[in-house]
Amino acid sequence: MAQLNNNQEIRQLANLELLARQVVEGFITGLHQSPFHGFSVEFAEHRLYNSGESVKNIDWKLFAKTDKLFVKQFEEETNLRSYLLLDTSSSMNFPEKGLSKLQFSVYAIASLMYLFKKQRDAFGLGLFADRIDWLSAARSTSTHMYYLFAELEKAYNQPRQGTQTNLSNVIHHIAENVHQRSMIIIFSDMLENSMDASKSQDLFAALQHLKYNKHEVIIFNVNDRRHELDFDFDNRPHHFVDMESGQEVKVHPGRVRESYRQALNQYRHELELKCAQYQVELVDANIDEGYNNLLKAYLVKRNKVI
Repeated sequence: MAQLNNNQEIRQLANLELLARQVVEGFITGLHQSPFHGFSVEFAEHRLYNSGESVKNIDWKLFAKTDKLFVKQFEEETNLRSYLLLDTSSSMNFPEKGLSKLQFSVYAIASLMYLFKKQRDAFGLGLFADRIDWLSAARSTSTHMYYLFAELEKAYNQPRQGTQTNLSNVIHHIAENVHQRSMIIIFSDMLENSMDASKSQDLFAALQHLKYNKHEVIIFNVNDRRHELDFDFDNRPHHFVDMESGQEVKVHPGRVRESYRQALNQYRHELELKCAQYQVELVDANIDEGYNNLLKAYLVKRNKVI
């Protein structure tokens, strides 16, 4: 296991945990205050303690009040195994100013890990671009969570340059190399296949492979909606550089906006149809809209699985 080398790394991990805790606790509070019910995130009810069983779940505060031993019971004793896959290809570094898609995904994954830990679910992490670069086992301990936070910090602090995505290869690898009946959660901008029909077909075949091997799948399609989907740039000539291939083009946004949107919307519509066909949850993850919808999508999917 990687060791923390200096105080700065420890502070960064503490900040990541703090952000994750704030996101999750705020989300849970919102659930309790809204009509969106049906999710017991952790505690379910009390029951009387039976002599001889483990004392780890005894509610000692309640014992102090009642002088009786009660055990906390938790819903969903059957743990779920989840693998979070993070696209670290160069296009995830967009936008270069403010919160990037990569940073947004790191924060979202940290928040989901914190939620998994509260629910006693096992979770692993995979980092990929054109192939799986790193994949952990799935565990549910605090030590494991901090270990994965450290890997997320590396991805956050060392964004990759000139790396392209090959999501279909990555998905085939995961389908064959992780335990069957896991939940696979993918964070990617999904731009690799947007203008290439053959690559789209490869992706759909890979998703079918995941489902064939009994995995449940959520894809969080991370995007900067204003710029990437709406193509909302100033009405003047711009110099665009492909962050993965380095290809450059000079263009006036107003002259290509309509055709760009049409091509991208056609791809996204096809992706939505295929995901619906394979029962893959596809969630739009705009980096400007926060994390609550992502956590809610996971909980909805989890309740369907267990």
